[in-house]
Amino acid sequence: MTETFSFDRAAIGAARDRFFAPVGQRPVIMGIVNVTPDSFSDGGLFVSKEAALAQATKLAAEGADIVDVGAESTRPGHTPVPPEEEWARLAPLLATLVREAGVPVSIDTYKAVTARRALSVGVAVINDVWGLQRDPDMAHAVAEAGAGVVVMHNRAAADPEIDIVSDMLRFFERSLEIARRAGVSEAHIALDPGIGFGKNRQQNYAALRATPALLALGFPLLIGVSRKSIFKDLPEARVEGRLVGTLAANLLMAAEGAQIFRVHDVAEHKAAFEVLSILGAAKG
Repeated sequence: MTETFSFDRAAIGAARDRFFAPVGQRPVIMGIVNVTPDSFSDGGLFVSKEAALAQATKLAAEGADIVDVGAESTRPGHTPVPPEEEWARLAPLLATLVREAGVPVSIDTYKAVTARRALSVGVAVINDVWGLQRDPDMAHAVAEAGAGVVVMHNRAAADPEIDIVSDMLRFFERSLEIARRAGVSEAHIALDPGIGFGKNRQQNYAALRATPALLALGFPLLIGVSRKSIFKDLPEARVEGRLVGTLAANLLMAAEGAQIFRVHDVAEHKAAFEVLSILGAAKG
């Protein structure tokens, strides 16, 4: 039996616009809540509805502009999760989270059926780690609901021989054409270079340095480096200790013009961005 979905486009649109409205005015913070047993940083910590709601509420209180919920780890070497299992992790949580988080909610998924289920309970943004290219129905799901979308660059495997920036630009060209054909508004799209996805370490750094070239495409840029292994060689760089590297990278990317930052540590980023703003104003 085929599922049917209805979307409250007005409510989704209002929450989507609340997320995009500050873009270009100040750094926008996306707080991470993983309801997974195996995510690299916080796997298993928020698998219960109560723990996930508490974490989402905490992140919103600390200054997150949106809460991004993921139910399938996409770390290197992850085990893919079938749609029904992914939704079983999300279903007890999402409707309540949309009502109670106090900020818009996004869903980290590359599956159109999961996206439609999430959008039907009021999720406003789809964060697709395969940039609308893994599931051919994803762009249509986003367009039907009038949702926002984060289009992330990805590769099945790293290839050290390629020019990663050229590869990213070609990838985004394809993704944006898919979005256009499906009827997704360009005003509701953000791009993500996909740090840690299908890239070796040097390519990850090259992708970050390519921020000006990516911004030239004309879309907000989301940076997702939080606690990732590119910082693993820093002193005391256990997973929790990668905050210093994360903050340094995100502050530099903000200075380069990136606008959205997907992070585990919201309060620390809120404070760091406030200092950046104060110093910028003083310099001006």
